[in-house]
Amino acid sequence: MTIELGPYLAAVPDLVAGRIAGAREALIISHENPDADTLGAALAIARIVEFHGGRATTVCSDPVPPLYAFLAGLEAERTDPEPSTAYDLLVIVDCGSLDRVGAVGQRHAALFERLPRVVIDHHLSNPGSTGTSADWIDPASAATCEMVTLLATRLGVPLTAADGALAAALMAGIVMDTATFAHPNATPRTLLVAAALVEAGAPLSEISRRLYRTKPDAQLRLFGRVLERLEGADGGLVVWSSLLEGDLLATGTTPADSEGIIDLLSQAQAAEVAIIFKEARGETRISVRTRPGGVDATVLTGRFGGGGHARAAGATVGLPLEPAREAVLAEARRLAVAVVR
Repeated sequence: MTIELGPYLAAVPDLVAGRIAGAREALIISHENPDADTLGAALAIARIVEFHGGRATTVCSDPVPPLYAFLAGLEAERTDPEPSTAYDLLVIVDCGSLDRVGAVGQRHAALFERLPRVVIDHHLSNPGSTGTSADWIDPASAATCEMVTLLATRLGVPLTAADGALAAALMAGIVMDTATFAHPNATPRTLLVAAALVEAGAPLSEISRRLYRTKPDAQLRLFGRVLERLEGADGGLVVWSSLLEGDLLATGTTPADSEGIIDLLSQAQAAEVAIIFKEARGETRISVRTRPGGVDATVLTGRFGGGGHARAAGATVGLPLEPAREAVLAEARRLAVAVVR
């Protein structure tokens, strides 16, 4: 049986498809602090460009976390564009805001401004842009990789391309952003897209194991330190903990190893809002999870310049940990109490 994605291909904007297929030298940018969705989407778009006779450079401000090393092609990831390449297209993937690409966007602002642009993203908080940009923003998609799977199919790229590496990269993003289809963002289209990727050779079980059921001992020790600080308010409607810079030193971990802690906190039985506060060189990064039908996480994080999805969002607060925590918790408690009244 062949999985048929044809009924969904009209969702791909003509301008997006045309610019990707026509690119001869594409510069593909992931967001800072990369995850499987932004990396998988970037790798997949690179393969789409190459299938149509172009070349592609994938770039991310931050190093790729070891967790994602199994994705073929990441060894070519750069932290800056190739200085000698005459790029003709900028593709930004999985970014709710152009600021989210990090320092590379500041270092190469003139290049970013000059190039024709394609933005492919599934974050509700993405406002879109104007001018030379072709935006495809679909908050109904569970992952940017779900959208890129449709793009590849629309442009005639076999999902079996690169000996299954294309399907694996796309599946990784979908698995990451749905927690292996456990989150409410997984729709019938998401499942059908995933089925097509499995049919093309994506090792779903292995990808899920690597992303959600395999952790180094040092990372588990880090989780233990953070969970020990678990606090709550308003009868458990809001729960939170903090990750200190000293925790990373004590456990020999990196900020990337904190991935997944917030999902543990969000399992608190009564919690409408779960928050992790992370010290980050004088600032504080927050990750937020909320319960379906309750507080919109983008409303909370939006108060502090962040964004994301209704159930999962984040922000960087320009304050040290203590004052940042005080400000965010006041707003979180207000929103959580309002939901249960």
